Amino acid sequence: MSSNVCDAKTEADSFAASERNSIAPEPAAPSWAAVFSLALGVFGLLTAEYLPASLLTPMAADLGVSEALAGQAVTVTAVAAMLSGLLTAITTRGIDRRTVLLGFTVLLIVSNLLVAVATNIVVLLLMRILLGVALGGFWSMAAAVAMRLVPAALVPRAVAVIFSGIAVATVVAIPLGSYLGELAGWRSTFLAASVLGALTLVFQLLALPRMAPHGTARLGTLGEVLRRPGFGVGIAGMLLVHVGHYALFTYIRPALEDVVRVSAGALTLLLFAFGVANFVGTLAAGWLLEVNLRLTLALTPVLMGVAALGLALLPAGRVGYVLLVVLWGLAFGGVSVAWSNWATRMVPDQAESAGGLVVVGVQSAIAGGAAAGGVLFGMGGVTTVFTVSGLVLLAAALLIVARVEAPRHGVPRRGGWSSSARPRRAERCG
Repeated sequence: MSSNVCDAKTEADSFAASERNSIAPEPAAPSWAAVFSLALGVFGLLTAEYLPASLLTPMAADLGVSEALAGQAVTVTAVAAMLSGLLTAITTRGIDRRTVLLGFTVLLIVSNLLVAVATNIVVLLLMRILLGVALGGFWSMAAAVAMRLVPAALVPRAVAVIFSGIAVATVVAIPLGSYLGELAGWRSTFLAASVLGALTLVFQLLALPRMAPHGTARLGTLGEVLRRPGFGVGIAGMLLVHVGHYALFTYIRPALEDVVRVSAGALTLLLFAFGVANFVGTLAAGWLLEVNLRLTLALTPVLMGVAALGLALLPAGRVGYVLLVVLWGLAFGGVSVAWSNWATRMVPDQAESAGGLVVVGVQSAIAGGAAAGGVLFGMGGVTTVFTVSGLVLLAAALLIVARVEAPRHGVPRRGGWSSSARPRRAERCG
């Protein structure tokens, strides 16, 4: 019996040692320039992803295709991003992470350049696939790389800075793309996006340190990560939050027109306010995550659910409705930051694979939320969409509070285990 216990103890110690060795060492000082270079990369990638939404009509006319077909430029990007997020950690496991990130930025530049000179829809769609590869891969690695650029206590703040690029792109990409398209044509807009990519590449060349690959990601790693205690139920909670949000967001315009009853000019201003609130929420989440991860994970869907139910059911008046929209944008700003931090804390030894699963979950939720919102909209209009989605968001918050684990900083910590996470010795051996 004693021999069995000792064998089990030796196996547990061996597993812990191998896991510690697969986690990259923590830097002694933060590299904020590198963090900001990643934020600029995220901004460039998301801006390029969003551009077709504001340039669809002139793109379709110039290429001689329907707007529905030109709209597949968005679809193929999302599908490629999903696959890339899932497979990047596996396919690049032996390559310096700096080289991988720079490669994704090169793909961004090439994609935008060749879209700008595309003579037919096939070339355009192929180049948008390249963008999706860069987008999914970059996003899946962002939080894991942040762990290697700043000390553990600053990781939430660093991830918030990196993901602020998403919020800024959400605010400026569509109106800026529309403006530049009217001013100089849609091709010139994509050329401008490639110039932004080139500037990003120079910044990253100067700022990003070399980062030797760590971990042993393979195809089976994804299943192993999902089977880790608490990870699967966390992903389920994340999916509920994103499905609830994107069911709402797909119908934000008819909601503002029918419920808030804003004019076309006021609609643009209110959408801008939503985007600014989203940006502020992203940065605020970095601070809140340093205080309490579980609170951040649960609070964001609660606030979005309250905002959705308020817009659907309360006679809040014009000012009240505007405040609810701003609250919604503020809360959603923290969602991507919170779940990316959660994934890296839950699985620090396979943070890139965990990040890939988060990317797949988000992309799936975008499609699922939009589809569910369409069904609900057909059943009962905006009120039904916002009521059901609000209840889904509140249910997600309950699941998070009841079942989702939220490790503290450093549990398990890189380079060693804290006392609360170290494998226990069943009894003294030998």
